[in-house]
Amino acid sequence: MNNLTLFDAAAGCLAEPDPERKQDLTAQVALAWAAGQLGLDPGTAAAVCEAPGRPARPALVAPRQLTGRKLSGTQGRAALIHAVAHIEFNAINLAWDAVQRFRDLPPAYYDDWVQVAAQEAQHFGLMRGRLRDLGHDYGDFPAHDGLWEMARRTAHDPLARMALVPRVLEARGLDVTP
Repeated sequence: MNNLTLFDAAAGCLAEPDPERKQDLTAQVALAWAAGQLGLDPGTAAAVCEAPGRPARPALVAPRQLTGRKLSGTQGRAALIHAVAHIEFNAINLAWDAVQRFRDLPPAYYDDWVQVAAQEAQHFGLMRGRLRDLGHDYGDFPAHDGLWEMARRTAHDPLARMALVPRVLEARGLDVTP
């Protein structure tokens, strides 16, 4: 990762559509950042990546099109775990977007968001593993795009982004999930 900025590495993680590869890249970038191998010069970094890479599935639908989850059976539990996995997958993307989009913040800001990305990748892996234990995988159930929609609307302002996306929408999504 020589001569690569953290902004470019974050954009690469954000753009990766394959969930396993996104997890692996996230771990590699977190290690490279911790080892001091990535710079913070926005003048040498590529343009901001505007859209996250995603697998072909899950189908993204309006939130009102999602059906309620009944926890009484394996299918309902799998749907619930899928919802949490989707929140975690989005959280990886949101963390990397927070790194690569806002390029004039103190190094501690980047330290925190790189750590968040690595943790969210681990959480996603745990949820995906449990889904597989239940005979499903990430993408087997529809999901919505509300977190990323708000990220787009707050792309101009890091304070609005931090207030609305992780602190309100992501937390609310986890809070309403039984």
